Amino acid sequence: MEIEITKLAPDNACWQTMKSQVSDGFSPDIVFMFGDTDTIKQPKYYEQVRARYPQANIMGSSTSGNILGAEVSKSSLVLTAVSFDSAQVKLLSMDIDNNDTSEEIELELTRLVNRLTTDNIKQLFVLSDGLNINGSQLLRGLNKGATVSVTGGLAGDGNRFEETFVIANAPATSHRIAILAFYGDSLTTSDGYYGGWSEFGAERIITKSKENIVYEIDGKPALDLYKNYLGEYAEDLPNSGLRFPLSINQDEGNLEVIRTLLAIDEEMKSITFAGDVPQGCRARLMKPDLDILVDGAGVAAKNVIKHNNKPALSLVVSCVGRKIIMGQMVEEELEALERELGTNVQLCGFYSYGEISPISSTHAESSLHNQTIALTTIYED
Repeated sequence: MEIEITKLAPDNACWQTMKSQVSDGFSPDIVFMFGDTDTIKQPKYYEQVRARYPQANIMGSSTSGNILGAEVSKSSLVLTAVSFDSAQVKLLSMDIDNNDTSEEIELELTRLVNRLTTDNIKQLFVLSDGLNINGSQLLRGLNKGATVSVTGGLAGDGNRFEETFVIANAPATSHRIAILAFYGDSLTTSDGYYGGWSEFGAERIITKSKENIVYEIDGKPALDLYKNYLGEYAEDLPNSGLRFPLSINQDEGNLEVIRTLLAIDEEMKSITFAGDVPQGCRARLMKPDLDILVDGAGVAAKNVIKHNNKPALSLVVSCVGRKIIMGQMVEEELEALERELGTNVQLCGFYSYGEISPISSTHAESSLHNQTIALTTIYED
């Protein structure tokens, strides 16, 4: 495996190669392209990357922060170009329409995954529009067809929550889902995730909801209850909701998942979350603990099985809520990853509106997570 790292210069006028220990004639199989919304949505930058790597698959998204090594890059666009020794990749995508039903979206996703599935498939990595697609619907469609681990994330838009974009061998557009499949017996993949938030307040029951929109909690308007808990932070909703996600558990004995607040409706007194919040499930608000958040990255990395000391890639998807809470400490979680994984593993990724990863090594299906950090690490023999 060979990896080349490039970023857009501060004046957005040229590209700067940051790391390039590659052989002559380097021709990557896949280029990951992550960037700020206002930059990545301009078609000219995709065309520049296409000209630079004419034979490569190009996959990427808008973000809430670009991860390059153990840093949150100040560059508005970053590229990680990867060439495998013998492994292969295949990239497919689909665009959804606001009129598409949940069933239609899930069915088409399953068909897409089936097209990618062969005997030597090792991993699926997914990037999706972060605002126009219900993350739980996304996972239902993916899980129905997947025979291997599914990881990835929802595109971000800083802390604006206005528009998100995905790239899949074409200029960036909204309403897109991209799925990348990795193939080959030479590949070993491993994934892990961790949160690091603490529950507080009384346990509540979601008494009225539809998919990812919650109308009532304990029989009271959801937005009113949330505002009562948030106190002074309520004035800054929905942005301040990133500080106080919701922990939900549908059945006794099930692992809990975290849901991030995406939008509010003052008229309906409702809250829209990044994924489904089923009616009848139990829920509690959560709050951050900085030390636990930073340590969480190391915990996620410990779940990754280290295969060899050759150059390797770790795709990192971390929630924008973590980045906002940690502030200047945000790079400490990336440094913790690098210490645990080793300097032979190149970190590449972004801060997102949702993370995709299996809940545990014993839970085959992947889930949508929020306020977590999720890793997909790829080694080649």
